[in-house]
Amino acid sequence: MRDQSVSPLRSRRKVLMAALSLACTPTIWAASETAERTPIKVWKDPNCGCCKLWVSHLEHNGFVVTVVDEGNKAVRATLGMPERQASCHTAVVSGYVIEGHVPARDIRRLLKDRPHALGLAVPGMPVGSPGMDGPDFDGHRDPYQVLLIRKDGSVLVFNSYS
Repeated sequence: MRDQSVSPLRSRRKVLMAALSLACTPTIWAASETAERTPIKVWKDPNCGCCKLWVSHLEHNGFVVTVVDEGNKAVRATLGMPERQASCHTAVVSGYVIEGHVPARDIRRLLKDRPHALGLAVPGMPVGSPGMDGPDFDGHRDPYQVLLIRKDGSVLVFNSYS
């Protein structure tokens, strides 16, 4: 019959490994929390309801939003976003310009891929995009595209929704 007792060395090793993994857990959790809580600054009209809903969409998807309620036309021009890509709000996140109702998942993909670009845009105000998808729209959804705006002004389709 084998001895069922655990050697003191083996027991200490298990306790040390358990303590080490518990000590590292908060660090790993904090690092992932920081990665998810990305700051973004949004310029919008203070009376625009769809802009407020888009800000809520960002917050629900882990962004820390700073809002400037002074409109977006001047900042859009200063940041170099072409007027033909214009919408009702403009944002800046990690050096990229975000124009209009861009879904949070596309912003996350932009930040992960880090393309050489000015940013993303959803021109106009397509129904069904984040902020334009509330109960007032009765579930209606228009197809729309998220555009990658290159620094030279050229455009590529980044994502499509239908």
